[in-house]
Amino acid sequence: MARILSERDMTILKKSAPECTGLVCTGSGGPYRSILPPLANHYATDAEDFGKRLERLDDDDLRYLVGLVLDGSESLGCVPPDYIEVFLTFVDNRLGRDAALSILQCCESEEGCVR
Repeated sequence: MARILSERDMTILKKSAPECTGLVCTGSGGPYRSILPPLANHYATDAEDFGKRLERLDDDDLRYLVGLVLDGSESLGCVPPDYIEVFLTFVDNRLGRDAALSILQCCESEEGCVR
């Protein structure tokens, strides 16, 4: 589900990718509609860097992101599978196994969430 990024979304993106100066996807030319895809595809250099960027988020930011994923507002469709694994492990470690399993179940039930 496409959305317009809120102030909180932009704050989270800039916290995890301080070098983010614009909110336009260089590939599509359109505005970012999620946080995790641009973080994975435009700012993180690899899955390990993606994990380090997630570590910059506090638990409230992470709970917010998980809520967006679960309600369909945050897309994981174009996040590489190894980055999704990093995200799920990170959620498991910080918020618990139930939160990570909820995301996994949500993604498996939606077309394109996990490749």
